[in-house]
Amino acid sequence: MKLYHRIVLSAVVFLALSVLGFSSYNLEHIPSYKIKRQGLNSRITNALSEFDNSDYVQKEVDYFLQKWDLKGASIALVKDDKLVYAQGFGEADVYGTKVSPGNLFRVASVSKLITAVGIMHLVEARKLSLDDKVFGSEGILDNPIFENVRDHRLYDITVRQLLAHSAGWSNPLGDPAFSSLKIAELVGDEPPVTMYTFYKYISNMQLRNNPGTRYSYSNMGYMFLADVIAKASGDTYEHYIRENILIPNGVYDMHIGSSFQAYARPNEVNYFEGMGSVKIPCFDGSGAEVSKSDGGNPIELLGAAGGWICSSIELAKLVSLIDGQNDVPDILTGESIAEMSNGITTQGPLGWRKVYSNGDMIRTGSMAGTIAMVRRMENGYTWIFLSNSSNWKGNKLERNINHMMTKVLTRVKDWPDRNLFEYYPMEETPMAYYMDELSTDS
Repeated sequence: MKLYHRIVLSAVVFLALSVLGFSSYNLEHIPSYKIKRQGLNSRITNALSEFDNSDYVQKEVDYFLQKWDLKGASIALVKDDKLVYAQGFGEADVYGTKVSPGNLFRVASVSKLITAVGIMHLVEARKLSLDDKVFGSEGILDNPIFENVRDHRLYDITVRQLLAHSAGWSNPLGDPAFSSLKIAELVGDEPPVTMYTFYKYISNMQLRNNPGTRYSYSNMGYMFLADVIAKASGDTYEHYIRENILIPNGVYDMHIGSSFQAYARPNEVNYFEGMGSVKIPCFDGSGAEVSKSDGGNPIELLGAAGGWICSSIELAKLVSLIDGQNDVPDILTGESIAEMSNGITTQGPLGWRKVYSNGDMIRTGSMAGTIAMVRRMENGYTWIFLSNSSNWKGNKLERNINHMMTKVLTRVKDWPDRNLFEYYPMEETPMAYYMDELSTDS
């Protein structure tokens, strides 16, 4: 179809929709591949968060970045399910581009919260149960490799135990998820590893504890949950999460990231490692010496455990839909949200990192070139902090992030009375969708 005809046809379609009074939320009859989405990441700019105390917030965060040698950061603040503040700080890339709220960051283990939402969504759809066995002929993952295993307790591991880090594994050789070359060597596979490599690995492992009896943090357990979601849904992990949870709720720009920065998305930041970082062999087995943040880890395979990339504002949107607060409907039932916030060790929390006695919940994530933190608070606030840098402080840095954000929230009492989740630029039509090219014919 020629360009002239495309333009005419598009104009006719738009006029028809306008005359018929179709709104942005009444285009369900148009196939999804014909629709582009006008998402938060393209609408929200730094300028929108200027207010009486914005200079103070800027000063505090700039000082924090300088103190801890972080290149850039993005912060989103939600109050009573309304996005009241979204701001980028520092540098997004090697060219010194300023971070914007729409920049995508790796969020490392914050990915586990997204995975837990996917599991609870399938539980509500009655496609699986938290008590379902995972491995073996009686389990969800009935791969033939599990017909003959070293430790028969593997057959007792449930979905809940994977979510709650109580499946019974320990990490005597280091975290398997970040030791893929070693895992490949142990099981006799050529790198890069696949999930089948990890199937072989656990089939020959001795569990340290009986499933469900002791907490032991496991990235590997969440990697298996990607296959659980795929098997229960009949879809791929990423596609199921995006099409059934994210996109229907206005979260359009979350994806599984790439292991190599050369394949980053156009609005994704560069990643920076701290002083003294050393190169390691590339996960793909090529023998190349690479930075940990650029080929050192198999981000795509980490997937459900640590592979997602997103902006602070879209992550804030998702968290606001599972917070169990206010009058805005959540995407999960109260029962599911309560399951996720279960503070009993070995039974929960699910997806969250920690639940405090006052009801606050946090989810943290870190890897080379990345640190991410989410705090959902009982007083109605939720904040997101994402950075494209890492340093030697590790978990101590997370405590300092929490301290800095607590200081800001204590000092600033009056945030703007608005909801940036619903903001559209004046020059744009306030539509969530608009027509894509109607034909790919030349």
